[in-house]
Amino acid sequence: MKLFKKVALIILTIIVLSLLGGYFYFQKKFTPPENYLNVSGTTENIPIKWISGNENQHVALLIPVKIQGINKTLYMQFDSGSAITVFYKKSLESISEKFPNQIKINIEKNQISTGFTIGNMKVNSVVFQFLNYGSIIDFDNPDAENIIGTIGTDLLEKRIIILDFKNSKCSFLEQISEENFTAFEFKKRKILIPSKIENQDLKLLFDTGTSGYELITQKEIWEKYKIENSPIKAEKGNSWGNTLDVYSASAKKKIAFGNLSLNLSEVTYIEGTSKLQKFLMKRSGMQGMIGNKLFLQHKLILDCKNEKYKLE
Repeated sequence: MKLFKKVALIILTIIVLSLLGGYFYFQKKFTPPENYLNVSGTTENIPIKWISGNENQHVALLIPVKIQGINKTLYMQFDSGSAITVFYKKSLESISEKFPNQIKINIEKNQISTGFTIGNMKVNSVVFQFLNYGSIIDFDNPDAENIIGTIGTDLLEKRIIILDFKNSKCSFLEQISEENFTAFEFKKRKILIPSKIENQDLKLLFDTGTSGYELITQKEIWEKYKIENSPIKAEKGNSWGNTLDVYSASAKKKIAFGNLSLNLSEVTYIEGTSKLQKFLMKRSGMQGMIGNKLFLQHKLILDCKNEKYKLE
């Protein structure tokens, strides 16, 4: 009996340690790094530029930026699904070749020391991360969409963002009058906005990286919301070089954000995501993702520091 108790105690200890180890692993892996951004000033009414695809005019949202000492407008994608602001290695290397004193690239640490401006607002860091991604900058073409990186939600910890989709403008402010604002969750720099469809409460990740889709959700929810026998549009998606299968179908639902109700005309699900991503999605209580498409005729104000938003 004593031997049995000892064995049971050892097994229980192993289980507890495994659970704790798994918990700390996920906490470390999916907790964003420290916010190293230094931000000064504010800026208003910056024009938004859209990347268009075959049938989609709003594939990605670009914000014009300038790098000190370089007299050329460059672009960074605003991606609220990214917890950090990153640069693209290939793009920055081509800038560094032409302007060797403006950017310091540390290949060993996978970091870049630089800064950029959005209108009158300055953003600097000595430890910007970079991805082995991007294209060589075309300095000769004034109309080229030279994309040098991604602006993440670390910037939204420093500034309130106003996305005026209707007028294709954005602003970054330090303060704003917050009347009739609604609470949302800002966990690990992820924007989780409450909504409702057919009296069902949903928690949706606002991910501008999924800009061209109204609502991306699980297949079983997709089956429930789509119009029966409606044509299914299949296409390929790209997530940092990983190919995904994307399926969309027509819907005719109302989706409510606070007191404002919008038309949901399309619903989408994706195949090709990892089991880990699916597990984390369910564990967070998140039922799906929304991009910019739902809000194209509206203005979205996000105060991530105080976890309040307004849609008008």
